[in-house]
Amino acid sequence: MGCVHGKYCCGNSSSSEDGSRDYREIGYFHGHRKNVLAQKSLKHASVPSRNFILEYTFLTQRGFYPDSPDKENQDSLCISTQIQGNPNVHFFGVYDGHGQFGSQCSNFVKDRLVDKLSNDPALLEDPVQAYTSAFLTTNHELHTSEIDDSMSGTTAITALVIDDTLYVANVGDSRAVLAVRDGNRIIAEDLSSDQTPFRRDEYERVKLCGARVLSVDQVEGLKDPDIQNWGDEESRGGDPPRLWVPNGMYPGTAFTRSIGDSFAETIGVIAVPEVSTVQLTPNHLFFVVASDGIFEFLSSQTVVDMAASYTDPRDACAAIAEESYKLWLELENRTDDITIIIVQIKVRYIWS
Repeated sequence: MGCVHGKYCCGNSSSSEDGSRDYREIGYFHGHRKNVLAQKSLKHASVPSRNFILEYTFLTQRGFYPDSPDKENQDSLCISTQIQGNPNVHFFGVYDGHGQFGSQCSNFVKDRLVDKLSNDPALLEDPVQAYTSAFLTTNHELHTSEIDDSMSGTTAITALVIDDTLYVANVGDSRAVLAVRDGNRIIAEDLSSDQTPFRRDEYERVKLCGARVLSVDQVEGLKDPDIQNWGDEESRGGDPPRLWVPNGMYPGTAFTRSIGDSFAETIGVIAVPEVSTVQLTPNHLFFVVASDGIFEFLSSQTVVDMAASYTDPRDACAAIAEESYKLWLELENRTDDITIIIVQIKVRYIWS
């Protein structure tokens, strides 16, 4: 990540799906067309208890960093179907690593988190508690692993389907969005809320933990630190508020929750997920799980509109990723890593 616009001011992509890897390299994104990994064919996961099918695909694209042309993709993703051998339980997750060892962190978490869920006997009885336990246990295991997560970590946006209920657990600023049919329109319903200092509740929480919340220009003395007005997150770009220790110019995180980041934990960054729950109906057409590389310059509604305009979600993934990539280059002259999963919800017979 870059200093001003990245997740961290200081300081390889993979997917596990039923134990196998299924990628194809595709070529677009003009002069920076490399390291695009996408699913070869559409995959399906049945939910027999509710007579519908999840049809899904994904794409991940390494970012373009002019100053670091060999920088690896720090995003990871995980799709795991039939959790605990149950045909009605399926998992989708995207992890956006950051810091020097961000790739190692995201890969560690994408394996461990779903493993914790899979081995929790209380998963079906209390999915929200199981989710929280999985995040906190994974965070602890990352801290005690051989990976140096003192100034590195990962965000995590995950979706768990159990029968006709969708549970979304999030730490960080990646996002999950649900497409809802409303008459002749398709509405984007956010299933997660970005956890950054732009949110007043998160701002207040980290301040109580001792964090200084300032932009880069403020912490460097170029702007008045007492003017705590950074606009809103939708304005994007610019010089966003970040978290700093009381007497230092680090760690400079632009998020307030993550997995890893053991140093940032001392000033309030936590791994406790926010979990939202939605009961699926025939009006729910598909959901998108994606890193903030997608949502930095595209709104949730734009992403849903684009996805809805394609019959094949593979085409939708490619179009959304390409548009994100193009906007990054136009507005920043670099791009973030980009990862997107699209899951279509298709009625097989009738909803019970």
